[in-house]
Amino acid sequence: MRFAVMASGRGSNFQALIDARARSELPGAELVQLIVNKSDAQAVARAEAAGIPWAFIDSGAMARAEFDRCALALLRDCRAEAVVLAGFMRLLTPEFIAAFRHRILNIHPALLPLFPGAHAHRDALAAGVTESGCSAHFVDEGVDTGPVILQQTVPILPNDDAETLAARILPHEHLLLLEAVRLLAAGRLEVDGNAIRILPRK
Repeated sequence: MRFAVMASGRGSNFQALIDARARSELPGAELVQLIVNKSDAQAVARAEAAGIPWAFIDSGAMARAEFDRCALALLRDCRAEAVVLAGFMRLLTPEFIAAFRHRILNIHPALLPLFPGAHAHRDALAAGVTESGCSAHFVDEGVDTGPVILQQTVPILPNDDAETLAARILPHEHLLLLEAVRLLAAGRLEVDGNAIRILPRK
């Protein structure tokens, strides 16, 4: 399956995919394109080092619908079959989501449906919960509301702040995203409403 990655910043989840590919741990998955919406995104250097084509589409210079049309055209050109959002800090239009329904993966640093949105760590700490974690999910038209594929729980320690909690959750994000990509590429994810069934290996 041909995967494109969309990123806005440092691209550590993108790097996790690159590293897994180098270790032959992404069977059935090919990384064919990176799209960034910020000119200073560190993900670009990661793509160049790995020999993966990349493109910059300036989200600050166009409306959301126009950005998505440009991205979709690029995804068609590279024959992408699925999309991974790796720290892509921009909502996608319903038209974009419809074009890749149940083929857009995202990793969110909380145990969805708890703490959706851009400030998951801060919100978890403010709520006083004793654990958080991360969720790999399909993207739908809402904010972090799509079907959850995998989750990993991480305890919140008494002295945690948003930075320390984020740092402890991040390695689990990498592992969960890799497994979600592998499952999608293997055709092992079946969507039933807002629930996911992981099918046995063929």
